[in-house]
Amino acid sequence: MALRNLVLDGDPILKKVCRPVEKFDQKLATLLDDMGETMMAEDGMGLAGPQVGILRRVFVALEEPPPRPEAGEPAGGEADEAAESRDGETAEEQTDEAVEGQEDEPEAEVPYDPVILEFINPEIIETEGEQNAYEGCLSFPGQYGAIKRPARVKVRAYDRDGQPFEYEGTGMMARCLCHESDHLNGVTIDALAEYFYNPEEPHELDASLRGEAGEEQDAKPEGEAGTESQKPEGAPAAGPEAKK
Repeated sequence: MALRNLVLDGDPILKKVCRPVEKFDQKLATLLDDMGETMMAEDGMGLAGPQVGILRRVFVALEEPPPRPEAGEPAGGEADEAAESRDGETAEEQTDEAVEGQEDEPEAEVPYDPVILEFINPEIIETEGEQNAYEGCLSFPGQYGAIKRPARVKVRAYDRDGQPFEYEGTGMMARCLCHESDHLNGVTIDALAEYFYNPEEPHELDASLRGEAGEEQDAKPEGEAGTESQKPEGAPAAGPEAKK
C-alpha cells in the first residue's frame, strides 16, 4: 500500500465525469488499498477516485462506529446477564451496587476498529428526508460549504471482487455517500454550497447549529467539517496503524 497525492481545488480533473470500472483485478485492489490508506492518513471520512487523479467510478468511505452505550449501561451480552437476579439479592440492592461501582471506576474507552467501505460503480437508488449542514472536502482544505443533502441514502454498488451489494446510510453517512458520488460526476462543494462558512458573516445555519450544540458553543465546523474530512465520533487518530 502507498499514500497517493491529493488533487486539490483548481485542478480540472475534479470537474470531469469518471468512467465505470470494467476490470476487477489486482490493479483495482491496489488502488482501493492506497485510497483507504490515504483517506486515513488525511483524517478523512471518504475519498473518491478523481481526488487521487483516477477517473474511475470508485470511492472509499469510513463506516460510522456503533453508538456508544449510555453511562452505566452494560455492553453486549453483559446486559442480559445483568438483567438476571442474583441469588439472595433484591433488584434494589443490585442497583445500589452498580451505582457504587460506577463511582469508583472510571468509564472505560470503547475500542473502535475502523471499517473502510469500498464502492465501485456506485448508484444512488433511494433517498429520503433532508438535512442541512456545513460540508468539507479534502480537495478543498479549510473550506466549509452549507449544503442540503438527503437524511437517508441507499446505494447499489460492487465490491472489489465484482459482487453487487446495497448499502444504506443516514445522517453523516448519507451525506458522505452523496458527496463521494458527486465527485464521480465532476460535482464538487463549490458548485453545491449555498454559501461558505465565514465567522465574520454569520448565517442562519450557524444559529441553528449553535442551538443544537448549546448556546455557549461556537457554531464553527469541527476540524475539516462535513463528510470527507470529519471522522465519526470515537474514531482513532488517522494513520496506517489505525487500519484493520
